[in-house]
Amino acid sequence: MLNRRHIRVKVMQTIYAYNGGEKQDFGKDQKFLLYSIDNMYNLYLLILSMFIEIQKKAEDQLEKVQQKHLATKEDKNPNRKFADNTVLKMIVNNQLLAEKIEKHKIRNWELDNEYIDIIYKAITSSKDYETYMKTRNNQFEEDKAFVIDVFTNIIATNEKLYDYIEDKNLTWLDDLPTINTTILKQLQKLKPNASETHFVPKLYKDEDDREFALDLFKKTILNSDHLREEIIKKTVNWDSERIASVDYVLIQMAICELQHFPSIPVKVTINEYLELAKEYSTPKSSIFINGILDKLVKEYEVEGKLNKFGRGLM
Repeated sequence: MLNRRHIRVKVMQTIYAYNGGEKQDFGKDQKFLLYSIDNMYNLYLLILSMFIEIQKKAEDQLEKVQQKHLATKEDKNPNRKFADNTVLKMIVNNQLLAEKIEKHKIRNWELDNEYIDIIYKAITSSKDYETYMKTRNNQFEEDKAFVIDVFTNIIATNEKLYDYIEDKNLTWLDDLPTINTTILKQLQKLKPNASETHFVPKLYKDEDDREFALDLFKKTILNSDHLREEIIKKTVNWDSERIASVDYVLIQMAICELQHFPSIPVKVTINEYLELAKEYSTPKSSIFINGILDKLVKEYEVEGKLNKFGRGLM
């Protein structure tokens, strides 16, 4: 589910907090790094479990209509298309997903079910819903397209849900775009015969990615004095206080990768940190960071300090 860029963001945030803390506690911040990454999975399960609760809400509404004291013929034979949506049913009946939700103790919607009501009302009052419910038959591709529209136009953009997520966990705000993108891609790639694992992805692609997160954090912190000297050498005409704090962290991490991660290509490292600078720092940060890294790479090449192995890693 996570890629290396997501991991770099988490490491950047943790180092930034570490540098700004009154008491620098390496062990505590390392645990926080892993916790913040692991907690992304809870957010994923939280958002995905909304579909389960929405489908249950649809079923409940149908039962209420049918049990009306003066039920009409239409009330007794309501359109079940939404409740029987094949994609929603695949999520609801996914046993592996249910086990994950139980294991991670995702019970938010039991206590805060008013948010399910908000989303349900937004769905059933939408033009997409009106168009979808004009027929009664469920067809996979139409059902999938409807769920994708619901997720994109209603769930992922709902401000009250956004505020709720911010209130529950501050680190989730930065995680939300990643999680929403993951869920959207899963929906887009879903096939009628998809296995239950489709909605139960691994957090890390492999164990190497988890080790990368820990190593990047540890090596950047433990080599901070040396990394600081490297930055000072290339910013002699700059007042260090003028360098944005996020830029400083990104440059440290980038130099650390260049020096201590021989399997990562130089171009990959530079491109990754320039993209992070564009997203998390000032408009001119990427130009500033690129200038420093470019000088360092040329210097390391001349001095033979770039110990990269494998094809195309220079």
